Amino acid sequence: MEAIATLFIHLPSSTKLNMFSLSDMPSVSTMLSAYASLAASTMLIRSMANEFIPHQLQDYIFSGLRYLFSPRLSQLTLIFEEFSGITRNQVYEAAELYLSTKITPSIERLKVCKAPREKNLTITIEKGEEVVDAFEGVELKWKFVCSDNERTGSTERYFELRFNKKYREKVLDFYLPFVLSKSKALKEGKKVVKLHTLGFFYDDMGGGGGGGVWGSINLDHPATFNTLAMDPELKKALIDDLDRFVKRRDFYKKVGKAWKRGYLLYGPPGTGKSSLIAAMANYLNFDIYDLELSQLRHDSELRRLLVATANRSILVIEDIDCSVQLRDRQLEVGCDVSSEQVSSF
Repeated sequence: MEAIATLFIHLPSSTKLNMFSLSDMPSVSTMLSAYASLAASTMLIRSMANEFIPHQLQDYIFSGLRYLFSPRLSQLTLIFEEFSGITRNQVYEAAELYLSTKITPSIERLKVCKAPREKNLTITIEKGEEVVDAFEGVELKWKFVCSDNERTGSTERYFELRFNKKYREKVLDFYLPFVLSKSKALKEGKKVVKLHTLGFFYDDMGGGGGGGVWGSINLDHPATFNTLAMDPELKKALIDDLDRFVKRRDFYKKVGKAWKRGYLLYGPPGTGKSSLIAAMANYLNFDIYDLELSQLRHDSELRRLLVATANRSILVIEDIDCSVQLRDRQLEVGCDVSSEQVSSF
């Protein structure tokens, strides 16, 4: 026999079971009457508010109500432009290098390039691509954006960083310093010495040289202290002086002096001044900035160029004796002897 289950519901005598019926719904006329009453009350309240409450206070109240009831955006976006004034934005450079280590298979387009003296390929994200990173439980989304400026005719490049607003302090105080330190270590490991020249705006990658008013190429000069023909004692004294200068950066800061060292090289053309400068750059792994004062017209241009130079670099001022008007130089020396002022920063 088939089992039959029977459900008995026992209700107390005081319990009543109410069922919903269409007959219980209010009529259309009742609903219209209620709506008309509500509209009239609203108009009355609005007229009273306009009469007794100043308009400035009304705007303040309404703006506060809109803020309370409007949906709040939980995402915050930070923008890192390529240039900050005339100098390149360090955060942009750091993000560009750091994100090259965060490339995942989900990214569809990549930019690949290689400089002559670099051992490995350089892989960066293409415009419009997004990279997702994580830091101490926070999800961060990077996006590379390129836009054409119709007014100047140039291309503006910048990175967007999006994350939840509640992690703002953590991102600014911990994550961005982490990105800067990480990129600095990566840069030191793969750095190639570059030669920066005024008015030259293309580099070995076909880009803009990365220096704002300066352009750059890789320094493919083979000169080193091992191959340089120079008096051994003078060579050793120069190397010791360079090592002492690099190690005493904190000392310069402590005594309140600028961390720089100057050398004056003089002699006829072909005596090895440029080779010595290249050997110093290769030894210190410092970039070279080549400057001719004859190209400058005002002191403000010189200040602008000096501000645009990077730290830990060598500034070479060529033919410094021919860049100023000296009576004795024109009568006796002329320009047969060239000189170069070398300053290390």
